[in-house]
Amino acid sequence: MPIFSKSAALGLALAGLLLASPFYVMAAPQRTIIDIDRIVVIVNDDVITHSELAQRLQQTKKQLELENISAPPDPALKKQLLERMVLERLQLQLATQTGIRVSEPDVDRAFETVARRNNLGPDEFRRAMEQKGMDIGAYRNQLREQLTIQQLLEREINNRINVTDTEVANFLDNPQSRAGMGESYLLSHILIGIPESASPEAIQEARRRAEEVHRKLLQGANFEQAAVSHSQGADALKGGSLGWKKAGELPELFLGALKNLNRGEISDVLRGPNGFHILKLNEKRGDTPSEAVTQTHARHILLRPSEILSAEDARHKLLALRERIENGEDFAALARANSDDTASAANGGDLGWSNPGQMVPEFEKAMDALKPNQLSQPVRTPFGLHLIQVLARRSHDVTQERELAAARSQIHSRKADERYEQWARQLRNEAFVEYLLEEVN
Repeated sequence: MPIFSKSAALGLALAGLLLASPFYVMAAPQRTIIDIDRIVVIVNDDVITHSELAQRLQQTKKQLELENISAPPDPALKKQLLERMVLERLQLQLATQTGIRVSEPDVDRAFETVARRNNLGPDEFRRAMEQKGMDIGAYRNQLREQLTIQQLLEREINNRINVTDTEVANFLDNPQSRAGMGESYLLSHILIGIPESASPEAIQEARRRAEEVHRKLLQGANFEQAAVSHSQGADALKGGSLGWKKAGELPELFLGALKNLNRGEISDVLRGPNGFHILKLNEKRGDTPSEAVTQTHARHILLRPSEILSAEDARHKLLALRERIENGEDFAALARANSDDTASAANGGDLGWSNPGQMVPEFEKAMDALKPNQLSQPVRTPFGLHLIQVLARRSHDVTQERELAAARSQIHSRKADERYEQWARQLRNEAFVEYLLEEVN
């Protein structure tokens, strides 16, 4: 599976990125530390200050209000926010250590993306932010941090997930898995976590807290507010919302509980490897995908900008390669010699046949605009810059291929979620973190 396909993109959700968020979350935290600012958390050799926490608290309250989620008392919300900020800071530290850099053009494109999602042009969006008293420079820095975390998660999580043909075959051979392939669940989730190598007393205490939260929910407490107050899941500050999930993307533990739930109902307390879970089923639906689609056979050359090769240098290099191909040189030979996508480079850049929606939007839009044998201009995606050539198109019955692709995608998503939980917990456990704010200790 090529790294730039949509199924390979871990997405912004894992990092809680603002790129998909509406305008109301644009109040970026100031990172400048002033003399009277207090340190509230030490994170390895970095700190989180009181002003950062205060601004994040104000921003989160506004977001929860607009999502009709009642904010919990400040101490509970501060505790949630600080844990999220600690994990973000640890991820940024690791990204710096491993040489991940986000360029100014990357930030420009992210800014334009947010503007478009607010139905504004970049200049209009900038003026609107200024009118609201927002710091453009601070917000761009926030975007840079979010893009940095996205690249880190792609490398540490997504690119290390392997789904074998045997796993796909076993998934499709299982009548229960096959029957649930077209089912999707809109879920909310609360996690009361337990640390690695937890003592029996710690596990019992986590169970007690989970059962107490569950009891209050059955008595009518608001699930979203309970998630914000108590959940240790990555989705806590979204009211525990996991969004729509395919059945195959969910662990067996969750699926077993969902079978017995009707819309709006809450599961029992479920014991998993990382803690105790409570689920709420908000909605359920079945998909009926069409069987015939127009497939595209394409190949590409990918260049990833780095400290050695800037984005502008990568673009010029692709333009030079494009000119050489138009003058008669072999695309496949140039792909083998130059492409950073090692999987396709070995095949001369050949990506095989792809279905609509399989590639990331920037790649697919450029590919769809090409006629057979036509070369694109350099195309920027989250994975780098591409030179694309369409070889052919066809109308194809993809029932079997769709099943295989759906099974592989759902297995990949489930394994990525599991790996992220393990990775984030390990990153947190191995760090030096000291809280200096009494109300969250």
